[in-house]
Amino acid sequence: MNLETPQPVVATVGALETAALLRELTAGLIAVTDFDEALTALVRISRDAVAGVSWCGFTVLRAGQPAGGAASDPRLAGLDDPRHDPDSPGMDAIRRREMVLSENLGRERRWPDWTPRAVDLGVGGVISAPLDVDDHVIGAINLYAGTSDVLTTQHQLTAMLLAEHAGLLLAAVRDRARQLKLAGEWDAALLHDGVVAQAIGVIMTQRGCLAEEALDVLRSAASSLDIPLREVAERLVRTVSRPRES
Repeated sequence: MNLETPQPVVATVGALETAALLRELTAGLIAVTDFDEALTALVRISRDAVAGVSWCGFTVLRAGQPAGGAASDPRLAGLDDPRHDPDSPGMDAIRRREMVLSENLGRERRWPDWTPRAVDLGVGGVISAPLDVDDHVIGAINLYAGTSDVLTTQHQLTAMLLAEHAGLLLAAVRDRARQLKLAGEWDAALLHDGVVAQAIGVIMTQRGCLAEEALDVLRSAASSLDIPLREVAERLVRTVSRPRES
C-alpha cells in the first residue's frame, strides 16, 4: 500500500512557475550594468511570468528619499512612483518592512488618494513586497491583478521569493556599475600617465586603433606576462626608442 501523500497539483505548478521566474530574472539581469534598465527588465519579466498578475511595478527610495519607480505599463507608472503619492501599498511595505496585500481594492480604505486612481486604471488587487538593494537603495516590488479576489497565498509566496532574489540581482547591478565607473576613472588616469600614454601612442600608430583598444592590448600583455601594466609600457617604449643598428 502506498502511504506517500501526493503534493497538491496547484502548489507544484506554482513552485515550478516561481523557479522559472527566478531563472529568467537571473538570465535577464546577469550582465546589466544600468540600474534603471535592470528595473525595466525586472517588472517586464515579472509581469509576463506570474500567472494572474496583469502588471508589475517597482517603488524606489535612494538615501531614504523617494526616487521614482518602474512600471511594466506606462499608464500605471504613477502608482509606483512615491514622488506622486507617498501613501501607497509600495510605500507601506517599505515603511513596515513587511508584505502588504489588498485582495479587493474596491473595498480598500487604506491609501485614500492612491486607491481610486488605481481602480480607475483597472487594478483590482495588489501585493507589495519590500526589498533591500544596498545601503543606499531600498524599494518594493508591486504585483497588480486586473480583477479582484484572485491574489492567492501562492502569489504572496512568489512575491516574497521574487523580492529576495531581485534584491540580490539589483545589488549586483549596482556593484557592476560602480566597478565600471572605477575602471573608467582608472583608464582615464592611465591615459594621462607619461610612459603608459607613450606606449598607447606606439600601439595606436602600429595598429591604427583607438586609445581604448591600445590600452586593452597593454592589459592583455600584462596579464599574459604576469607583470604590471606599467612595466609592459616601459618595455615597449624602451624597445621602440632603442637606436637601430646600422
